[in-house]
Amino acid sequence: MPGGVSLNLDTEDLAQRYERISADRQFRGGKELLRELALAPGQTVLDIGCGTGMLAEYAASLVGPTGSIVGIDPLPLRIEIAKKRSAPNLSFKVGNANDLGEFAPDSFDVVYMNAVFHWLPEKSAPLRAILRALKLGGRLGITTAPPAARRWLNVIRDRVLAREPYNKYPEAQASQYRLSEEGIGKLLLENGFEVALLETRVSASMRGQWTAEGALDFAEASSFGNFLGHLPEDLQVSAREEIKRDLESLIARRRADDTPRENPAHGGRIIAVATKP
Repeated sequence: MPGGVSLNLDTEDLAQRYERISADRQFRGGKELLRELALAPGQTVLDIGCGTGMLAEYAASLVGPTGSIVGIDPLPLRIEIAKKRSAPNLSFKVGNANDLGEFAPDSFDVVYMNAVFHWLPEKSAPLRAILRALKLGGRLGITTAPPAARRWLNVIRDRVLAREPYNKYPEAQASQYRLSEEGIGKLLLENGFEVALLETRVSASMRGQWTAEGALDFAEASSFGNFLGHLPEDLQVSAREEIKRDLESLIARRRADDTPRENPAHGGRIIAVATKP
């Protein structure tokens, strides 16, 4: 992934944290996406950006022994964890949405990207590659972060990074590349898909009692080190502490009115399902 997103900042600790944390967050959103995709026994499925493989393992249980799931991810440390999930109809390899050439045309009934699409700087080429890999009538599923949902954590992060001395180390560009519902719909149509579902949702996994430490853990692990990765190591530590302090203050104020709130690491998700006509 070019631009401000680096694939070289992941660590074993971040990969293990992601495995633990994603069970209550990305995994729940992914299961919601799979319900919309209506996976059935015998289907062939490609999970792009599979991470540590938790959702792919669940998908394998839905397609059964006559189906198959392939999970790809550009982060080798996460694929190492995924490969520990053992099932005859489940396999993992290092790969990404920008290079699907190893898969023959018309290979898959379903392709999905759960919490992946906003990390792709260029989206048309991956969508065309997915269209090629799908069978006629095959379905593409996407969950992604909307641009309008400015997560409280990121608002505070941007505020802290604007201070001295952090502002001496600007990021190359935004670390995520978000599109609106309208933008996603337009992009899918332009690249040959028919849109079956496109909406923004806030699920139960995005609400509840959140801690500043938990939100930071999620941001660091799910961004594979890009949350503060552009800073020198000593400044990463101090910036993290400033962000945590400001976030704790915000959480305390927002809880004071005893009203359910979105957690500080999320602002809803766009869910899309499209078909290959």
